[in-house]
Amino acid sequence: MALPSTVYRFTVQLSDVDRGIYESLQGTVARHPSETEERLVARLLAYALFFEPELVFTKGVGAGDEPDLWLKGPDGRVSLWVEVGLPEPDRLLKASRHTERVALIACGKALPVWEQQHLQKLKGVPNLSVLRFDQIFINRLASTLNRSINWSVTINDGNLYINIGDETLETVIQESIGNRTTG
Repeated sequence: MALPSTVYRFTVQLSDVDRGIYESLQGTVARHPSETEERLVARLLAYALFFEPELVFTKGVGAGDEPDLWLKGPDGRVSLWVEVGLPEPDRLLKASRHTERVALIACGKALPVWEQQHLQKLKGVPNLSVLRFDQIFINRLASTLNRSINWSVTINDGNLYINIGDETLETVIQESIGNRTTG
């Protein structure tokens, strides 16, 4: 019998100074049994970084032909495709041909190897952004997870600050390719 997904409720007070977005975000996100807490954290960070009112989580790991998040226009076409992890570059290239913007939050233990093998191939894609965070930051954030997530997220001058209770975690948003604010 397959294990069920674990559902997390989240509340994020988002202050994205860089883009002028100030929102209170609430919702649920499911963690597939094969997904690590670190990857779930990266998906939530992607949601905050690329937030637009119609941005939604997809079936993600459970649906191989969908990204982790996407934004669709009124005509049903995908205008923003957001991946998390270390996908094959061909997947990102294909998405870039069919979507206005593609973003990757690159994360995982094999990130240095992935970057060395694939980043150069992706550098010429004009509508692609590849971002990453310090892995220690991701691990620390994952260690604070519980089924009810309450974060205050501030993005300012390419830095990310997360308040969880009385603790503040911070990191630099590292851009390997592109610019997350364009589109």
